[in-house]
Order: sequence, then C-alpha cells, then structure tokens
Amino acid sequence: MLRPPDASSVKLAERLSTSVGVGVVHATRAISPSLHEIVLHGVSALAGVPGNDVMLEVTHEGRPVRRRYSVRSVDRELDTLTLWIATHHDGAGATLARTVTEGTALDVVGPRGKIGLDELADWHLCIGDVSSLAAFYRLAESIEPPGRVVFIIEVDDPADALTPSLPEGLGVTGIFVDRDGRPRGTADGLLSGLAAFAFPPDDGHAYLFGEFGAMNVLRTALLDRGLSPEAISLKAFWRVGSANADHGEPDKTV
Repeated sequence: MLRPPDASSVKLAERLSTSVGVGVVHATRAISPSLHEIVLHGVSALAGVPGNDVMLEVTHEGRPVRRRYSVRSVDRELDTLTLWIATHHDGAGATLARTVTEGTALDVVGPRGKIGLDELADWHLCIGDVSSLAAFYRLAESIEPPGRVVFIIEVDDPADALTPSLPEGLGVTGIFVDRDGRPRGTADGLLSGLAAFAFPPDDGHAYLFGEFGAMNVLRTALLDRGLSPEAISLKAFWRVGSANADHGEPDKTV
C-alpha cells in the first residue's frame, strides 16, 4: 500500500494553495552526460501546464529539503510525469537523480510556477543552459503550427544537445553553444548565440531559464534589442556559488 505524503508536504501544499501526492519512480536513466530522466507514476495531475514545475522532497545532509524541477512531459493515460534533472553538480537533486531506484516513493507538490506559453506571440525565443531543456521542450510542444521557436542553449558536452520531436509545421531553429571551459554562470556563450539570431518583424516572446546572473544579463541584452519587459519571462533555476534554499529556489537578491 502506498504511504501518504509527509505532514510537512501536506502543510506546504496548503500554504501554497496547490496539491500534494506521492509519486513512485517508474523508470530512471541517464539520457546525456549532464541529464538524468526520472519518470514518476501516480502524480500526473500535479504537472500543471507547460512551463510549470513540481517540488520534490529530497534528503540533503541528513535532513529533508525541497527541489523544484520543470515537467518534461505528461502521460495522463499512464498517470506518469517525466522530469529531466541536471546532474553536472553535486547538489541534493542531482544526487537523488543519480542514485534513486525504481519503486522509490517521493513526495511531490505541484503544480508550481507562474510562467506559461504566450499564446499571442508569433515566435518564441528560449534561452538557457542544459537545465532548461525540459521546460523549453514541453513549452515548444504546446505551440500551435505554424508558430516558430528558437532555442539557444549552452551545453557542457555535445551529447547534451538533445532534440525533441515537435509538431509538424512548426518552425524550429536550434543554436547549441559549447561552454568550452567558460565558468558556469557566465553569459558570454549565450550572448554570442543571441547575436546570431535576427528578430523577426512580428511579435515575439523570450523565455530565460537558467542561472540567476546569466539570465539577468541576457534580459538586459534583449531589452537593448527592443524587446519589451512584458515579452520576457525569466526564471532562475540556480545561482553560481550557492546552493538553492530549502524551498528549492536560489537566492534572488541582487
């Protein structure tokens, strides 16, 4: 019999006005040098809309903490949701992704997040590091053809440049930038990729998902190129030099 969620998870979900459940690891595998895939059964109702994430309870230094992960895909019929978790560091979530086994029960709180697809945009620009791929690809799969989407992604390894099967008729451009030894959290590589992209004349929306400092530098670059603040959605997944807080988010103070 499946255990109930921990009392702390129930209280957290109530405070956040969202839902809680227990997901059972249905499958787990490395899908690239920097990404691990986890499929959870029993919590597809917590996946929300494309762009949303869920909170997992994980153990860090002997105590429970929360980590937030964008949902990559959902199968309502099988009642599963899939996560892609970055493992190129030694954080609590990365350790979980590398070591969790099938059958493990995890508390899941969701859906979380306020960023979704701008359905009025004619084109969509997705900029981030490898940790953003799950969110970006789920967003792209929800675009109605003949929409357009451009990915500018910095990767540590060429094998991290995973590509999805997107709807027929969707205009897709992928720019994968090799980090090439640059320090994590710097924006130079993504700025070079952005410089290669000429904005179409119609209305677009940019999604910046990744490291706190780099994403804020890119936001300034997009504003300088004429994109309005309302046409930029930014979410910091992590911050170089510091671990995420117990609630799963990085320090966002400037």
